[in-house]
Amino acid sequence: MSAMGLHSKNVRLLSLGRNALLAGSNGGQRSGSGPRGRSLTSPPLSSSSPARALSSLSATRRGLPKPKMSENGVVPRAKVLTIDTMNPTVKNVEYAVRGPIVARAVELEKELSEGMKKPFAEVIKANIGDAHAMGQQPITFFRQVLALCSYPELLNDSTFPEDAKSRARRILQSCGGNSMGSYSASQGIDSVRQDVARYIERRDGGVPCDPDDIYLTTGASDGIMTMLKLLVCGEGVTRTGVMISIPQYPLYSAALAELGAVQINYYLNEEKCWSLDISELQRALDEARHHCNPRALCIINPGNPTGKTFKSYCSNMVYQDNVYADGCQFHSFKKVLFEMGPEYSDTVELASFHSTSKCYMGECGFRGGYMEIINMDDEVKAQLTKLVSVRLCPPVPGQALMDLVVNPPQPGEPSYDNFIKERTATLSALAEKAKLTEQILNTVHGISCNPVQGAMYSFPRIIIPEKAVKEATDKGQQPDMFYCMKMLEETGICLVPGSGFGQKDGTYHFRMTILPPRDKLQILLNKVKEFHQKFTKHYS
Repeated sequence: MSAMGLHSKNVRLLSLGRNALLAGSNGGQRSGSGPRGRSLTSPPLSSSSPARALSSLSATRRGLPKPKMSENGVVPRAKVLTIDTMNPTVKNVEYAVRGPIVARAVELEKELSEGMKKPFAEVIKANIGDAHAMGQQPITFFRQVLALCSYPELLNDSTFPEDAKSRARRILQSCGGNSMGSYSASQGIDSVRQDVARYIERRDGGVPCDPDDIYLTTGASDGIMTMLKLLVCGEGVTRTGVMISIPQYPLYSAALAELGAVQINYYLNEEKCWSLDISELQRALDEARHHCNPRALCIINPGNPTGKTFKSYCSNMVYQDNVYADGCQFHSFKKVLFEMGPEYSDTVELASFHSTSKCYMGECGFRGGYMEIINMDDEVKAQLTKLVSVRLCPPVPGQALMDLVVNPPQPGEPSYDNFIKERTATLSALAEKAKLTEQILNTVHGISCNPVQGAMYSFPRIIIPEKAVKEATDKGQQPDMFYCMKMLEETGICLVPGSGFGQKDGTYHFRMTILPPRDKLQILLNKVKEFHQKFTKHYS
């Protein structure tokens, strides 16, 4: 493994005004011992070298502030990387679902474990879609195959079903040295990409899919970041703009901030169950053209954080199995393009993403995913392949899991009945909890919650009294952050303020998952209800 660091034993830093001279193992000087055991870590500089000449000048003559002496008379070494000299775009990155409120939740958990008294017995984290952390059980077949792949000696164990063994053998035969510990091709294991392509064809009713258009990824987030890197270019009014829905999943705003792209907001219509209006898309596009170059439209279907399922419209479709509401079903954007005819299906450049992290699987930690690209320029596609090759390959266990998701047990195979039973139970429980969340929240005066049609979140609107808004403003906090932090401190419930996802001015929301077990979710919702009533009364 290679690394670049600033450890004093490996790198010598010499102040040269705005520059630093780095001498390390790639600069002709090695850490460790040279001939006769002489250390080469910090070799003397030649008296004639420019670095020696400059370093001999006083700080004042070089235009630098005079260094302060430490107590022992040694000038402390200045940091090369500081908050002022680091990449400025990184400082603009915010990621609400793991932000300050979550950090405080972790602190509260630690305080509880140390015996500190709180008005609650546990912290309930409803801030992130981590299904297994909330008690959802893994699918047996998936874990059986992964166990077999991880420890092939188990293939001799008669307790494993034969279809699990045959899947494991097929995956292992596709791995270098028949081991998941080997690198795969940068684009992913060929047999897995073939299975993904066949899955997409089945999903879309026969619309063709070329395995060469499939890139396996480290979760959906990795694919999204990669595509945005390809898109971003230009300066000033030519800078790439990307249209994202508001409310949005903070990955998009964080990625665009990191890449220095322009975020173009288009607002979903909360009064119409978070629907997408074409007129709003046009408004956002027309306004953006004055200050950037709009190049991409992002849509999440089903929606995160809203739980909205679009009837028929890059697309992020990681929740495509999580559709609960009556009369709703998942429509892939690729299928819609082909239904619109060659004028669109042969020209629109589309990147779609899927993941093992959500749906009925909930296998976040394996970081498995894929993206499909269509109508991409051949030269750009070559650049995409080059870009993913820099990271060598996605995690092979995640690729194996993705293969099982797109190629699960089939009728007649030993594991089929149990697989269907577990899958159905998981999705039915989520549908039940989606309905429960909507029902309880809508009984609270000052909270309104649209139907949770899909995904695994609700995004209710809350009314915050003006007195609370003023107190939050005086403290330099967003009102809904103030609200959620108060809730955390008083109830132990960790939610994410709507301001972290974007919302119309003057409106306030929070996002919560519907993942906790039903009994715990009932407790959570009742606590939210009691807190809101108490909060409203206090600040009215």
